[in-house]
Amino acid sequence: MQSDQLARQGLEQWTATLHAICGRFDTELAFNRSLFIGQIHTWKRSGLELASLRTNAGNITRQAGSADLDNDAECFLVSQRSGYSQITQHGTSIRLAPGELLLMDSAGHCQITPFGLIEHASLSLPRRDVYKGLKGRPAFGRISATRTCGRMLHVLMDQMCKHAGDDENPEDDPYGLQNALVSLLPSALEQAEAACVDAAVLGNANLRGCVQKLIDESLGQPGLTPAALAARLNISVRHLYRLFEEEGDSVCRYIQRARLKRSAEDLANPFLRNESITTIAYKWGFTDSAHFSRSFKKQFEQSPKDFRSLSLVQATGTA
Repeated sequence: MQSDQLARQGLEQWTATLHAICGRFDTELAFNRSLFIGQIHTWKRSGLELASLRTNAGNITRQAGSADLDNDAECFLVSQRSGYSQITQHGTSIRLAPGELLLMDSAGHCQITPFGLIEHASLSLPRRDVYKGLKGRPAFGRISATRTCGRMLHVLMDQMCKHAGDDENPEDDPYGLQNALVSLLPSALEQAEAACVDAAVLGNANLRGCVQKLIDESLGQPGLTPAALAARLNISVRHLYRLFEEEGDSVCRYIQRARLKRSAEDLANPFLRNESITTIAYKWGFTDSAHFSRSFKKQFEQSPKDFRSLSLVQATGTA
């Protein structure tokens, strides 16, 4: 009885804290109360508010409610720090892997589905400013890890999360940083669905360019296959293969080279030196760490570990 009472108090405390920080989300347990994990803490970085959420809940749902109960003044930049989850809003579902970043609206129906134990970090941004920059586009979508503005947001968010608890610098300008983050969003936000192209109108060279752009923006998705690409582009799989065969290449080799290139860039990035090699591999769509290591060594003639060590020495002068 005492154990059940403590578990009930833990869930009630989690719910109250969640409402106070994130809005009126309701929690559906994936396991019994005694196995539930729910932890939230907040901090400031450069004057901006951040929150960390760690939980193994089944679903965390926010219904579209009344304005007097909902905090609709903010949007949230959500970083998947560990574990895997799915976030659904505006009728679209996006799966997040470790290291991925997503923009979420504070208003309206939203559902977060953890797949096991997850940790999210979220940064609050003024909703009015975000929508002004997006010019009518929904404030929901994955932040690109390939576009320049998206990569800048990833680096900034990583730094703000990794230095939680650091003393504030009185010279920091929170409004300047906030405005910079908001200004990066329009170019960094991916569309929920890639627009289909008309293969009959585009020549093969232009169509191949569209395919390569779509691949480069979808590298983090494990389900990025020739069949999935062909379906999204409204062309046959055989047509897709021919586009690359004309250049002496293959679509599968192109995808793997692009993933390895992005992985190598992250391994060489001093700001990401604390990210595990496995996390980086998963971020770019690899689902088997042994296969990633073999492919990386074949491409760069070095193991991922050796490549990272040498790159960091060259970049910072330290191992």
